[in-house]
Amino acid sequence: MKKSKFSKYRLLVCLPLLLSMVAEAADNITNYTLEQVVVFSRHGLRAPLSTPSSSLGKMTPNLWPQWDTQPSYLTTRGGVLEVYFGHYINEWLVANQLLTAEHCPAAGDIYIYANSLQRTIATGQYFSVGAFPGCNVPVVHKEKMGTMDAVFFPVIRDGSDAFKQRAIASINATADKVNGIDGLNAKLKPAYDDMQKVINYAKSANCQQNQQCDFASQPTEFNIVAGQEPGITGAIRTGTSIADAFILQYYEGSPLNEIAWGGIKNNAQFERLVSIKENYNTVVFAAPVVAKEVAANLIGYIDNTLINHHDKAKFTFLVGHDSNVASMFSALKIKPYVLPNQFETTPIGGKVFFERWKDNTTGQQFVKIEYKYQSTDQIRNLEQLSQTNPPQNVVLEMADCPIDKHGFCPFATFKTAMADSLK
Repeated sequence: MKKSKFSKYRLLVCLPLLLSMVAEAADNITNYTLEQVVVFSRHGLRAPLSTPSSSLGKMTPNLWPQWDTQPSYLTTRGGVLEVYFGHYINEWLVANQLLTAEHCPAAGDIYIYANSLQRTIATGQYFSVGAFPGCNVPVVHKEKMGTMDAVFFPVIRDGSDAFKQRAIASINATADKVNGIDGLNAKLKPAYDDMQKVINYAKSANCQQNQQCDFASQPTEFNIVAGQEPGITGAIRTGTSIADAFILQYYEGSPLNEIAWGGIKNNAQFERLVSIKENYNTVVFAAPVVAKEVAANLIGYIDNTLINHHDKAKFTFLVGHDSNVASMFSALKIKPYVLPNQFETTPIGGKVFFERWKDNTTGQQFVKIEYKYQSTDQIRNLEQLSQTNPPQNVVLEMADCPIDKHGFCPFATFKTAMADSLK
């Protein structure tokens, strides 16, 4: 199959990782039984927030494309992709004998729980249709539609000035060890300049009416306020929103000459623009002090589900956001990883598997963490997933929970590491 223009292939960088994955798959793990799975999924493909009347509308004289889906809502394509993913995961669960293929799951075996936004609830619903067609598997959401659930809300809860200063220091250290956010902005200056050209910023309302004509010099301020998500204003935040809109256009299958009004000419340029978004999510949500604060509820929920598993579902499916993944990975001290064939490090629709396995000989329990996600081509081309066209898969490792050749960490060690992340 011919690869599309903007597809991301890091073959040289990823070759050792790919070889290790092949070796891992070849290992004989028939002596182990899969006993429980908790999946955290980022919501599926949604419409962007870019409209002529939005703040992004003031950043360019160009007309943002109009979608047939409301801003931030799951798109029809996003729903289909989740159906495909659900079908594949059902096959995976059956192949690993956690579920049976002949019947609907027994009551209590499956639990699907989503944040109370349209895109997360709809992701769970489409996933359920794909994984358990014809079965009565409800999607639980606990708040009024459009309201953030505390489990999924990456919000600052400590309103003290002492915490604010520690959080800002952590963000600065994550951004650049020497010069903080200013240092990161300096490193991103080529991406900001490229963004300015792509969106024709010089003719935007922001420049023409507000006399703010240098994209890179937008004021940078920290937002660390109790009851709100952490954030940073300025070029990095604006660039994140714009890059996000371009990525979603690409995923939605827009013609290449229409994405960014034809202003993106090659892979390197696309990656440079996307780097703004990747850096924003890292410095804001993965800064250690912030991550520990905003991921605590979600990690606590996953921890409780796995540790107190005797009265929990065999398969739990949680649906939230990329900010949840970034903060959770940081708080759990997930070692650096690379996702082959993807633009993003926390891909749209990507699913983090926490799997509890048992050694049939010794009875010892283990945990394995995997990232299963669709490649950029699988999303853009609306590819159906199957055993012959599976999602991408990368085994993850917690720094405090070393893994063996199967990707397994002893359950007792995992339990300690989870408890430490919540202190």
